[in-house]
Amino acid sequence: MSRRRQLIWPWIAAVVLQVPAGAGLGLVAQQANAATAIPMQPAGTQGRSVGTTPQPLPWQAEHYRLGPGDALSLQFLDPGAAALAGPVTILSDGTATVGLLGSVDLAGLSLSQAQQMLRQLYSRFLRRPDLILAVVTPRPLRVTVLGEVERPGFYELPPTGATAVSAIQAAGGATLQANLKDVVLQRQDGLQQKGHLDLAALLLEGDQRQNPLLFDGDNLRVGRLSEQMVADPQVLAMAATNLRPATISVNVIGEVRSPGRMQLPAGTAMVEAVLAAGGAVPWRGQTSQAELVRVSRDGTTRREFITLRSKQDVSVAFNPPLQNNDTVIIHRSLYGKSLDVLNQVLVPLATVGNYWWLYRSFQQ
Repeated sequence: MSRRRQLIWPWIAAVVLQVPAGAGLGLVAQQANAATAIPMQPAGTQGRSVGTTPQPLPWQAEHYRLGPGDALSLQFLDPGAAALAGPVTILSDGTATVGLLGSVDLAGLSLSQAQQMLRQLYSRFLRRPDLILAVVTPRPLRVTVLGEVERPGFYELPPTGATAVSAIQAAGGATLQANLKDVVLQRQDGLQQKGHLDLAALLLEGDQRQNPLLFDGDNLRVGRLSEQMVADPQVLAMAATNLRPATISVNVIGEVRSPGRMQLPAGTAMVEAVLAAGGAVPWRGQTSQAELVRVSRDGTTRREFITLRSKQDVSVAFNPPLQNNDTVIIHRSLYGKSLDVLNQVLVPLATVGNYWWLYRSFQQ
């Protein structure tokens, strides 16, 4: 078909069918989007990509299941049924009220399934039951994030652009023990499907296929490093800045110039936090070691001393990335302790000496 015919054909169809020219094109685009739905990989395909590029929006793909809160648009190709068209909202019980049919249960159906069901129902009343059903405003995505994240649990994400990375960020970010090469995505689509994501490849190589769009009801589980596995420092540094919230709140106290709580960018390393607090007080604060106090997810408090190296990149042993609500303590140096001891001893002696000098002065 020539280019001119491709441009003229939609308008000819609009005149014949007496519908807006964009309606037919919208249906074609919708069918094309459904044909490019994100496929899930079967279990055992660890390290392979999940999804295709470019990816359709979640509610445009056949995987999307209608549910309470979805706002739809119903249109008819028959001008005589125009009075039945209009907005349709799925209620909390999964039903929607549509013209002539009344209450219809649409929850759990894909868009194409819902369209087919409505056509069959309207065929009892209309000679031309052809219709177009589209999602206008999708409901928030409800996903579960488990495993090695700071706050595992159930989360609501925006319906536009929610990905595996944004879900992990919403859960507080990946822990230092997270195995980013073993992230499992489970999806309910009739039968349960499972795919494996390699977020290390996403961070190091920019492989966007490892960061697919999420669907309502998805479950994401971040694996844990085994005792024999050592985290790649480069992956750790990238994860500290990309798989965490934008800012964290930490306490830097002790022998620093500006002690107190401060807001820092996510992934800030311990050395950077100490510098943000003005650095250690000269001669009084230890410059080679700091104490890190961290409250674990189970409520236990862990305290450990970290060797500070100003030129060290992000490292669990020497310059760990801080987490939300961490406390960094800069203890007194040996010089500072000695000076305090001398003050405790000499100041009282000097006071006694002053009283003795005054006493001797009055005696004379």
